[in-house]
Amino acid sequence: MTKAKMQPGPITLDVLGLELKAEDRRRISHPLTGGVILFGRNFANRKQLTKLTADIKKLRPDVLISIDHEGGRVQRCRSDDFTHLPAMRKLGELWEKKNKSTHAAESAAIAMAAATACGYILAAELRACGVDFSFTPVLDLDFGRSEVIGDRSFSRDPQLVFALAKSLNEGLRLAGMANCGKHFPGHGWAEADSHVAIPVDERSLKQILNADAKPYEWLDLSLAAVMPAHVIYPKVDKHPAGFSKIWLHSILRQELGFEGVIFSDDLSMEGASVAGSVVKGAEMALDAGCDAVLICNRPDLADELLSQLKVSKAKQAESARRLNRLMPKGPASSWNALQDELEYRHAKALLKKLALIQ
Repeated sequence: MTKAKMQPGPITLDVLGLELKAEDRRRISHPLTGGVILFGRNFANRKQLTKLTADIKKLRPDVLISIDHEGGRVQRCRSDDFTHLPAMRKLGELWEKKNKSTHAAESAAIAMAAATACGYILAAELRACGVDFSFTPVLDLDFGRSEVIGDRSFSRDPQLVFALAKSLNEGLRLAGMANCGKHFPGHGWAEADSHVAIPVDERSLKQILNADAKPYEWLDLSLAAVMPAHVIYPKVDKHPAGFSKIWLHSILRQELGFEGVIFSDDLSMEGASVAGSVVKGAEMALDAGCDAVLICNRPDLADELLSQLKVSKAKQAESARRLNRLMPKGPASSWNALQDELEYRHAKALLKKLALIQ
């Protein structure tokens, strides 16, 4: 089958270790697979990562290779000269820093430039190792309630979150990478961690739309993808946002006019357990408006999805059309070439000057 005839499916799954095993190859080759997500266990060094991504592309050149690589405590590649990027809160603090020698407007401009530099370094380093896409930035507001979000958030202020996310997205774009805002409409108020619990946010729709959802509204066309939260907002819908037609179709697609890709969050998380089985969860997510569903850390559930999920040709074609937009733009530099690239060196120098990296 030629690359032109291949069409990515709606399932994004992970691989077992540092190199592809026979069962990884089987899963990746399945026609319902459209993406592979990498974790810390899949990274030992740059050479190994580059070989792993190349092997995946040899098998399926059409799949999107993704990773959770935000900076701070959520950064899967941390050694072998990968830049240790700051938590996004550091950029928010830089914006809000005011002293006798720095005006508020200047602090904001410096923080935005730093965010662009972070996005550029993040994308350029990953692409140099064959990774196509990172699930970033976090658009959740930091209400001081959610430990799982915490310093992953830029700020409590939605205007500040919007401006810094827009700047970070520009850095990603300059390096040829798309972006993904998460976790729609907002995970910052719910205290429970959806990895191990089912979070509930009792606020009204008006409260959420006037605060948490504002960055999504303002980013508009510059937002390439969105990942909804495994959070239940009972005053809006009984289902978590990722399974909700109200949130994904009526609000995100229709009211906010979002035309990009919608990924479900990991269906193996406790927050998704309300669906019952993983197949039912995937069906609900796709029916609600998701283009792709993630299944991570549970190869048994991945096999269950691949063998039992039924997707119409029309749905798969629509999902594939959107997913293809997330493929990187332009050629990637090799790691060695990247070290001599003026833009990359400039970005690192700026972050070092601001004491955001060592």
